[in-house]
Amino acid sequence: MWHLTWVQSLADECQRRDVASLAGLDPSVFRRAYHQRMVQEMQEALRKVYFTPSDTRDAGYIETEHFGVRFPHRSSYVDLTCISQRWLRDLLWDHIADVLRSPTCPRSAQPVDFVRRAAAELSAYLEAEAPGGGHDPSVLRGEHAHRFVADLRNRERLGLTFRGQARLDGKKSKVTENSRRMVFNYGRSLLRGALDSGSAERIGLDRGFIAAMPVGGPGTPRSRNPFPDEIARALADEVNLQQLADDYDPHDRGLRDMWETIIVTGRRASEVIQLRLDCVGRYGGLPLLWHDQTKVGNLNAAVRIPDPLLDRLEERRHKTLSRFADRHAGRPPTAAERAHLALLPTDILNPDGRRALSYTWFHTGFRAWLADLDLGGHYVAHQARHTLATRLLRHGATLTTSAATSARSPTGWPSTTST
Repeated sequence: MWHLTWVQSLADECQRRDVASLAGLDPSVFRRAYHQRMVQEMQEALRKVYFTPSDTRDAGYIETEHFGVRFPHRSSYVDLTCISQRWLRDLLWDHIADVLRSPTCPRSAQPVDFVRRAAAELSAYLEAEAPGGGHDPSVLRGEHAHRFVADLRNRERLGLTFRGQARLDGKKSKVTENSRRMVFNYGRSLLRGALDSGSAERIGLDRGFIAAMPVGGPGTPRSRNPFPDEIARALADEVNLQQLADDYDPHDRGLRDMWETIIVTGRRASEVIQLRLDCVGRYGGLPLLWHDQTKVGNLNAAVRIPDPLLDRLEERRHKTLSRFADRHAGRPPTAAERAHLALLPTDILNPDGRRALSYTWFHTGFRAWLADLDLGGHYVAHQARHTLATRLLRHGATLTTSAATSARSPTGWPSTTST
């Protein structure tokens, strides 16, 4: 929601630069960041209206909203220009379109990102090593796929980066066992899909090239250990918690509130971040937290919480309402607005307060806090979930109760978070 004065300033800047149209304009030509952001948003909105899906295929990108899909916290625009061979880029576009049209369309953008990564890596290899840069699919044979497989395995062994440029920030990721498996699995799926649909035969792609793409296999299962006792005490220490709030959340967006809710309830970080405004209250005299367990499809589930956490979240609710009133000339939210308010709203492009802070925002502050504490190991927020379940088992809870990570731990965490 842009102020009219900002729109006018953008129009004035366009006039000074003799810009006739925003279509196709590189936003970086503008000096001010908000001008760049406005142009990007306008272009994104216009693309969905003035470009058809076939237009986007020719232009080298895909709009997920053309297929009625918008992944959470992601733009509808998916750039495919990192794949230089037109035939491979078209196969990728068709594959993603089929995924988006499917009745089992994924909830997250991860499958789209993974198949894009696989295609970008194959494209980069063909550009460097195949005859004619791999632009003619009819000259590719099984030996080229075998060499691609050997090259990627060698990069994994030596700890080198991917050839392809698939990350949005321009950096190149290191090839790991799991990422190599992902490239093989999704690359095989992409090529096999082209074989099944007849696209491979139509462009003259040899069956031997497709058959040579190996199965990557399942990823290595990883489980998080609970926090050791000394780490648990450090992460629940009042002095350290206050440092988390003061040093890594100077604008008081709720970083400490998030972490304390996670360690007391054993909820996933994403479930805590997405809490709605009216998520806590007393029911039958018991303090309860209402949340959505989106990973397992259990919506509006309740969990017991201790009184200190109830008080903390009530205080956060008052702060959120106060900030809403500040942004709307002292007006409190209506009943309809209140029903959709986030408990922990972001202050970026969020005038109605519906959008919650991102997991990236939480993870960035939490990781920096851990680094400052210098605890001598690698720890993540999700380990709090396993810590709570382990403590429940230790104090006589059944396996079923512990798996549900109920908040009824008799010992809980040190002082500030005990029940």
